[in-house]
Amino acid sequence: MLAGQPVELLPEKALWWPAERRLFVADLHLGKAATFRALGQPVPGGTTQENLARLDGLIERHRPRELIFLGDFLHAAQARTPSLLATVADWRERHAALDCTLVRGNHDHRAGDPPASLRIRWVDEPWLCGPFAACHHPQRHPTHFVLAGHLHPARRLFGPGRDSLRMPCFVHEGEQLILPAFGEFTGGWEVEPAPGRRFYGVGGDRVWPL
Repeated sequence: MLAGQPVELLPEKALWWPAERRLFVADLHLGKAATFRALGQPVPGGTTQENLARLDGLIERHRPRELIFLGDFLHAAQARTPSLLATVADWRERHAALDCTLVRGNHDHRAGDPPASLRIRWVDEPWLCGPFAACHHPQRHPTHFVLAGHLHPARRLFGPGRDSLRMPCFVHEGEQLILPAFGEFTGGWEVEPAPGRRFYGVGGDRVWPL
């Protein structure tokens, strides 16, 4: 329950608001691998297809009326290759009736807005959506509960001996929830515990309190 609204934290690293049939994801960073390859770095391909396939699964399962991207849709200007844009266009055609809104993030300002042909509305933060302020950067809002991304939050869990595991997580603190990065090949920032800060780890097909 956030801002008086039942919501679901999904193991696909997304947030589902069933009452309004809105799906929130943060930090796709489409084309990040392609950007690195353009700079001569030998990184694997296929991450864009993996990201979009996971979005396909979420859309098929929940049937949202709107998909809201909390910033960093494209990674960089170098990501705007004909191949990547064609792949994203094919994905958009598969979901032509779905409303899509992008709350601009710092990478979006550098990469540029998605092509108009993708029919993705772009807005600046904070974008008010019912009791929620959809943002990219974590922040406080005087009247609305903030949903944000940007940090790619993660927590490290320690086992016996030197064993440890780092996992993406949702971070709930006060009137704000930070979503984990949805995109593959995005890394993560280990958020430290603090009074009043709650973590919900993502692993396999579950989300659970840490």
